[in-house]
Amino acid sequence: MHTRESVLGEVDLALIHALQIAPRASWTQLSGVLTVSPDTLARRWETLTSRGYAWSSMLAARRGTAATLYAWVELECVAGATDSTATAVSDDPYTLGVHQVTGDADLVLLVNCPDLHSLDGYLAGRVRRLPGVLRTRTQVVTQLHNRPYRSRIEQLTPGQAQHLAEITGGDRRTRHPARAYPVVTELDQRIVAELAGDARRSAAELARQCDTSESTVRRRLDALGAAGVLHHHCLPAPRFSGRPVWALVTTDVPPLDVTESVAALSRLRQTRLITSVTGPHNLALAMWLRTVEELHDVTAALVRAAPALRITGTAVALRTHKIGAQVLGPDGRRTHHIRPATPP
Repeated sequence: MHTRESVLGEVDLALIHALQIAPRASWTQLSGVLTVSPDTLARRWETLTSRGYAWSSMLAARRGTAATLYAWVELECVAGATDSTATAVSDDPYTLGVHQVTGDADLVLLVNCPDLHSLDGYLAGRVRRLPGVLRTRTQVVTQLHNRPYRSRIEQLTPGQAQHLAEITGGDRRTRHPARAYPVVTELDQRIVAELAGDARRSAAELARQCDTSESTVRRRLDALGAAGVLHHHCLPAPRFSGRPVWALVTTDVPPLDVTESVAALSRLRQTRLITSVTGPHNLALAMWLRTVEELHDVTAALVRAAPALRITGTAVALRTHKIGAQVLGPDGRRTHHIRPATPP
């Protein structure tokens, strides 16, 4: 088994951090910040992605004029059927996370559907009919408090990160609170579907695949990016990232304390995704940790940061099968991606 040190060097980590800030920056732009030649960066990125050690992907956060619906779904499986069930649901476009976990459930899924009707159809018509599934429990996400796949390696210096954002517009392309979301068209969703496997595909290639012009592709991506409609994630495969342990922590927070508590929790490095949910508890937090032992320290830090919070449950992933659109093999490397569903 490869270790992070034998696979990801300092240049690799700096490149991944840079692409988190500026997903579609040119190799020349990145070269000026990383002080590595454009050809070397391009070759290294090709090696990392082709061997499954890293990826850059883009997903749409909205369909038409409406936001999509997220839900956490717990599956209990027939003895010996967990792996086959995980493989089956990982190949579904509606799953954006598939984790084999400790605790009462065997699998935890992060599901993304257009609406409640579609969620019901997916669970009733697909998930509950799988031969390995005994029962399911679903908690609908009522509010997404931060962006999925939020991750920063923090390999670049603050000066490098600022310079890259300035020359590419990277982190500045966030939605203005008072600005309405643009309509997400079927063309937009086709373009983004092409970027699910590789967010760095060229405008020319996207134009050919979507039967439109390069200028239209660039214009639509700029508009969607500026409005915060796109979820981008550039990640190393977790097993080689230095934070290989996925955990889900469920908590109760009094309704009047949720806003203040979420703000405090968002400042903690480990909290990658914070969601308000239906069900027996009202917050579910997903995180990546260095070790299983770190979970104890993190839960204590959660309570210190948000004193109104009460921990109601924890689960640790024994294996992660899927992150976003990316499917991971038994060795923790990306094997392929699943194209997200697009309108008929």
